[in-house]
Amino acid sequence: MIIGTGKYPSFEVMRQSHIASGAQMATVAVRRINLNPKPGEPRFLDFIDKNTIELLPNTAGCYTAEDALLTADLARDAFQTNLIKLEVIGDEKTLFPDTRLTLKAAEALVTKKFEVYPYIIDDPIACRQLEEIGCVAVMPLAAPIGSGLGIRNPYNLQIILENARVPVIVDAGIGTASDAAVAMELGCDALLLNTAIAGAKNPVAMAQAMKLAVEAGRLAYEAGRIPKKLYGSASSPLEGVVRMEKNLA
Repeated sequence: MIIGTGKYPSFEVMRQSHIASGAQMATVAVRRINLNPKPGEPRFLDFIDKNTIELLPNTAGCYTAEDALLTADLARDAFQTNLIKLEVIGDEKTLFPDTRLTLKAAEALVTKKFEVYPYIIDDPIACRQLEEIGCVAVMPLAAPIGSGLGIRNPYNLQIILENARVPVIVDAGIGTASDAAVAMELGCDALLLNTAIAGAKNPVAMAQAMKLAVEAGRLAYEAGRIPKKLYGSASSPLEGVVRMEKNLA
């Protein structure tokens, strides 16, 4: 699980939620945080345990490829990492990514030796193109950012999963634990969760619920579910019982 760092009621609730989630990576929106607070003000990064959680800087809030590239450069200087979650938003209302500009920015960032995690529409072709560019993962949305609608198009995700040779991380739209379990049951490698946890009535409890859902969903995927059938199939077949009754007679 990758967990976000925005929208929490306090830094302390964020810290507790991170622990409860068991997340190993956290996104940081470079353009939306104050890395140099005034004396006496709490320092955002002090509430993230960097011994157990790796930071994934994020170009959230960028609407052009140029802004995304500049933000990525600032993030590399500030956090001393080549990791970058790429977002190039195309519409203020839906917050859907601009596919053309995302591809453009991703190609430039890969050339600059960044390890790019691109947020993208649930489009198998766009995901394939990002993989071909050299992104280390693809991050198709499940639904619009912060919507909590869950997975709106599992069929596209299945196509992406069948063809991807890099990790597939569902990013955006997860609303509750059952959504997380479904995503993992489909075979996704990881989830990025923020609003579903930070915006819950009890973020810490929701973080724990998400952890359990991710673990259960992944285990169910690895176990292999039974095929779906139109008609029922008895769990205790009668064939052997009938033969035995005939023999007794």
